[in-house]
Amino acid sequence: MVSAAEQSLGVLIRKLESIAPLSPEERQALARLPFTVRMLSPGQDIVREGDRTTQCCLVVQGWTGRYRLLTRGRRQIFSFHIPGDIPDLESLHRPVMDHSVASLTKTMVALIPHENLRELTASHPGLASAFWRSTLVDGAIFRAWMLGLGRRSAFEHMAHLFCELYLKLRAVGLAGDGRYPLPITQVDLGDALGLSNVHVNRVLQVLRGQKLISLHSSTLVIEDWAALVRISEFDPAYLGLEKQAVL
Repeated sequence: MVSAAEQSLGVLIRKLESIAPLSPEERQALARLPFTVRMLSPGQDIVREGDRTTQCCLVVQGWTGRYRLLTRGRRQIFSFHIPGDIPDLESLHRPVMDHSVASLTKTMVALIPHENLRELTASHPGLASAFWRSTLVDGAIFRAWMLGLGRRSAFEHMAHLFCELYLKLRAVGLAGDGRYPLPITQVDLGDALGLSNVHVNRVLQVLRGQKLISLHSSTLVIEDWAALVRISEFDPAYLGLEKQAVL
């Protein structure tokens, strides 16, 4: 049986290697990082806007999201984060959070002290570069989402998101053969895409009706990758993947 330590740091290594080459010494250094495991139910905050943090959160299992709340509880999700992601990596250099991070599903996270991450990046410049590249990819994803919110139709935006999620999940071994787990709710999708729950359901029905996707028991199946890419004008270059995944 794989231990929590092996699973936690193994998923981080897979994520970093999907966007940058790592040497054996760098993989060993990552494997020595100390951390504390925390189990979360859906909807629990990991870190809140305004918090001063002393550790970073590595997603090991489940999905998390960055978000902010407006008045009357209206929520905007800025990004989804899957196993291998460190959604609050920027807190290494920005100690006060300007957004919150919460679990969207049942989630396991590994909390890594800032002090140890700073020592790691100081002694291994290649890892510092890999973490920096990870934050640059996050920035590119934000820009893609902003374009979707501002200029794409809801149909195009959702199609683009489904392409993005497939490649991100496949890069860390969690998707393949055109299918991947989609454990989040329609409310979560709506809060990410700026749509009501009714509008999300309508767009999903159109995607299904055109035989672009199917959904079965929280598993999304891409039925026509080429059409989904064409409709959403999806170009995977912004994800910075070392190996591009195709169906």
